[in-house]
Amino acid sequence: MEGAGAPARARLRDRRKGLPLCQPGGVFDLIILVVSIGVVDSLNPSTVGPALYLATAESAQRRVAGYTLGVFGVYLLGGVLVALGPGQLLFAVLPRPSDSAKHVLELGLGAGALGLAAGLWFGRDRVQRTIRRGDQRSAGASVALGAGISAIELPTAFPYFAAIAAIVGSGAALPAQIGLLFLFNAAFVAPLLVILVIRSWAGRRAERMLLSWRGWFQRRGAVILAAIVLAAGVALIAIGAVGLATG
Repeated sequence: MEGAGAPARARLRDRRKGLPLCQPGGVFDLIILVVSIGVVDSLNPSTVGPALYLATAESAQRRVAGYTLGVFGVYLLGGVLVALGPGQLLFAVLPRPSDSAKHVLELGLGAGALGLAAGLWFGRDRVQRTIRRGDQRSAGASVALGAGISAIELPTAFPYFAAIAAIVGSGAALPAQIGLLFLFNAAFVAPLLVILVIRSWAGRRAERMLLSWRGWFQRRGAVILAAIVLAAGVALIAIGAVGLATG
C-alpha cells in the first residue's frame, strides 16, 4: 500500500512536467511579468546608492563589478533556494489552488504591500538615514559588500517574493523556473551594469554625473523605495481584481 505522501509526490511529478513555453498563461507570459517586477525593483536605493558611491572611488570599475557580482549572486542563490525548496514543497503538499484562490491571494498580498508602502512613507526620514549609512559603508570589499547588502535585503524583498510566487505557482518546469529567476536578477542589476558601463567608458569624466545621481538617490531614496512597494501593491491588486471579475 502506498504511503500517505504518494499523492503529494504525484502532484510534484506532474508539476515538474512543466508548461509549454508557447502555451497561453505559460512561461512566455511570465517573462514579461518577472522582468517588469525586476526592472521596478532595480531602482531600490539600498542597492543603487552604494554602487554610485563605489563608481566615484578609486579602482571604480573593479569595485562596481565586484559589487554587482555580489548582489546578483546572493539574490539569485536566495531565490533558487526559496523557489526549489520551500516553494516546491508547499505546492507539492497542498492541492493546486483554484484561480479564484490565487486572485484572492493576490489581493491580500497587494493590500499588504500598500500597508508596507505607507509605513515606508511615514518612516521615510529614518529610512533615508539608513540609506545614507549604507553609502558610508561602501568603502569595504566590493563583492562582500554586495553580498552582504543582498543578504540583509532578501528577507524583506517583497517584489522578489511576489515574482517567486508567480514563478512557482505557474507549474513551469524547473529549468524554466531557474531561467525566470535569472531573468529577474538580470533586470534587478541592470542599473548597476549601466553605472559600470558609464564609469568604464567615460572614466573620470563621468564622476560629476555619477556624483549628481548619488546625491539625488540620497535625497529621494526613501520616497523611491516607498513608490516601488506601492507600485507592486497596486499591480497585485489590479491583477487580482481583474482576475476575479473575469473569472
